[in-house]
Order: sequence, then structure tokens, then C-alpha cells
Amino acid sequence: MDSVCRLSGEFTLRSGLIASEYFDKYRFETDPDLLRRVAEAMVPLLPSDTEMLGGLELGGVPIATMVSSLTGLPALFVRKEPKVYGTRKLAEGHEVDGLDVTLIEDVITTGGAVRNAALALRELGADVRTVVCAIDRSEPGQNLLDSIGVTTRSVLTKRMLDASRA
Repeated sequence: MDSVCRLSGEFTLRSGLIASEYFDKYRFETDPDLLRRVAEAMVPLLPSDTEMLGGLELGGVPIATMVSSLTGLPALFVRKEPKVYGTRKLAEGHEVDGLDVTLIEDVITTGGAVRNAALALRELGADVRTVVCAIDRSEPGQNLLDSIGVTTRSVLTKRMLDASRA
């Protein structure tokens, strides 16, 4: 995955941080074989009490769909903000009230988007305690999820990807 997804240059991340390398997640999310391999690696990381998967818009959606297909767990899609038309929902799909929802994300740098999604789903009655991501780029002390009691489980970390290139 590293050779397919790692780009060099100057990239501004969603967090506002500047990075000299960028993991182009869409390269694995749009490749059926790589997407399946990532999803298969996520399955054993799911907590056993998971009742629903929550894929974060946009990158978490294809991964959550594939993990759902592999496990039979239902999935919902969590928007960054509710649309002003249609259902006007933040979480599209099944109702979450009273369910243990495990979030699915592609890449985490600071955890800001996951934090927002977890808090929003909790307001809807979901129990959100875990996020499973493909790549955790966060540095020690940089991930905001610890502060809200959400555990991060990742298939790969930046350190693992860096070591594979050495």
C-alpha cells in the first residue's frame, strides 16, 4: 500500500498542518483489491460488541461498506454536517440510538473529524468507544480522541509505513 499511496511534495492537511509526504487514500479506496485487503485487516480490530459500523464522509464510507460486506454488520454513513435538504440527517442509514457503533475512517492525523462524528453520534444515543482506521498518522499527544474516551485501532501507522521503506 505504501508504494501505491505515498506521495512526496508539500501538502496542507485538513488539520492545517503542512506535510512533506501525503498518503493518497483514494488510491487504495478506489482499487478493489487494495480496498478488500484493508477491510480484511480491519475486521479483527473490531470490538466484539460492535453492533453497527459508522463510515465517516468521504473516505470512511467505501471502507465501512466493504467491512460491512465482510462481516454482515450494518453500516451508516456519517456526514461532516447535515444536508439542508432530503432527510437532513447527520447519520444516513440505520438509527443508532442504544447501539454500539464502531467508527471506520481512512486516515487519522489529529482525530478532529472522528471526534466530531463520535460526539454527534453520542448525541443521537449511540455508544461510540472505538475507531478503526486504515492509517494512523498521529504523533504522540496529537490525537484528540483520547480526551473523549475513543480508542484508536489502526491497520497501519506512519511509523510502520516509514519502516517498510527503510
